[in-house]
Amino acid sequence: MTLRLRLGAYLLALHLLLFGAAGWLLISHPLWFVLAEALLLGSLALGFALLRRALEPLGYTRRFHDLLQDQHYANRLSAPASRELEELVGMFNAMLAALHRERLAAGEQQGFLDRLLEATPGAVLVFDFDGAVSLVNASALALLGIEQPQGRTLASWLAADAPLAPGLDARARERRRDLIAQLDALPLGDSRLLTDLEGRRYRAQRGQFYDRGFARHFLMVEELTAELEDSERATYAKLVRVLAHEVNNTVAATRSVLDSLLFYRSQLADADALDFATAIEAVKRRNVSLGEFIDRFTRVVKMPAPELRPTDVRAMVDDILWLNREQCASRGITLGWRRCDDLPALALDAQLMEGALINIVKNAVEAVAARQAAGVAGGHVALSLEVDGGEAVLAVSDSADLLGEVPPRQLFTPFFSTKQGGQGIGLMFVREVLTRHGLAYSLASSGGGETRFAIRFALADRDV
Repeated sequence: MTLRLRLGAYLLALHLLLFGAAGWLLISHPLWFVLAEALLLGSLALGFALLRRALEPLGYTRRFHDLLQDQHYANRLSAPASRELEELVGMFNAMLAALHRERLAAGEQQGFLDRLLEATPGAVLVFDFDGAVSLVNASALALLGIEQPQGRTLASWLAADAPLAPGLDARARERRRDLIAQLDALPLGDSRLLTDLEGRRYRAQRGQFYDRGFARHFLMVEELTAELEDSERATYAKLVRVLAHEVNNTVAATRSVLDSLLFYRSQLADADALDFATAIEAVKRRNVSLGEFIDRFTRVVKMPAPELRPTDVRAMVDDILWLNREQCASRGITLGWRRCDDLPALALDAQLMEGALINIVKNAVEAVAARQAAGVAGGHVALSLEVDGGEAVLAVSDSADLLGEVPPRQLFTPFFSTKQGGQGIGLMFVREVLTRHGLAYSLASSGGGETRFAIRFALADRDV
């Protein structure tokens, strides 16, 4: 029972008792009885009127509560009939106006934040109090390959059967899960440089903010691959230029001195002269090798900008296979080639691309030869060119699988090589050529006993 009903029942019961008591006057004093009844009726009416006025603030409070409940902050309470309630209603209306202004400001800020997150090139993920994703921008969805992540934790995508974005191959799924695992393990307040399975590098930072008095985490991830490669390239170029200057000066001076020393050969006995000349020639050959070594580095850092012209990739691969045909046949290496005749000419720098492909095939042949030297007979190098949707994929596979034991993050690291005595210069050259052409590429163990180097050409951008 409400307060209004309880007070009304109390007034009614009290006056009924008074009406009953006034009944004693009916016989002895009828006039007084009528007067008492009239006074009691007036008292009852006045009591209900005062009760209504006394409880009127509760009605305004209930209406204010309903407006808050329905979030109708733009509405206002009507002006009261009594002066006593003007201050209360004015306070309620002022509160509604303040809430309306704050709601508008919060909506504008939220809209600005949403647009800012969508326009941000870096990936941003915001988590709720339980560590589940509550807000994510388009860059994060593309980077991690996830769909509808709201309400799920990062760890839920680490399972092999966890749903990722459709259209991803097994390698892409593995790369994204590896990156998700690194992000999930990132400590609060830490900023680290992360590397995925294909050598791409990211700056990731985990922070927190407070919402309603409780801490919530967020992640910001920015890809730094191109920036770091440019910085590395500039550093290596400067280093190589200094080394080349010093080495070339030393090599030229040494070559001149060695040539001069050969004039003293006739002054020695025949037995000593032969040893003397042999030693001088050995030093000269080593001198030439040192010059060639530094020249290979110089060619990488002094590579010109690509001059794109219509190029038949199939004919280019045919020539490279012809150059390696005799070498592979003499070593018992099977050379395979599956070509696509429907591929149009592509806009490439033929000389640079041919040099890169020669290096890739050369590495594959040498890897198989190294396996043969270790006692593994046979082996093959297979090339394929196929159209996959809007891309053309040129792949070079070899049966040596030297990358099977190599941590994926070491691939494409400058000066890294799986060959004994290798300097990694060839791979640096290949990476530089493909990067300057803006081509996507990958080098990895296929898991089936093969190493596969794949280059992807976007046909929409490179058809000519």
